[in-house]
Amino acid sequence: MHYLGGISGTGVLKCNGEEIARATYDFDGFFHKTVGVTGSGEIRMPAPALRSVFGRQRVQLFTDDGRLLDLKFSEKTLPSASAAAHVDVTGDLPDPLDWRR
Repeated sequence: MHYLGGISGTGVLKCNGEEIARATYDFDGFFHKTVGVTGSGEIRMPAPALRSVFGRQRVQLFTDDGRLLDLKFSEKTLPSASAAAHVDVTGDLPDPLDWRR
């Protein structure tokens, strides 16, 4: 596994294609020879909206720069007032040379 760097920004969180809320993100990228580029990091959004999608499948982030990222929650529980959650990221991630270091 090779660390690529980070990306951050804003976008719209979707669940099953339905827009839920605006979110910010901060992800680290990694390159695996067998898998390709993957990421992990944090999304932040209003706590009620985050609670409504936490643990669900088919959660995606449509970034303001046009990327559609698939998210999977890494944690099993979410504190009730939390506005942030850790996620694993796949999908339309930048190429290995396009991450900031």
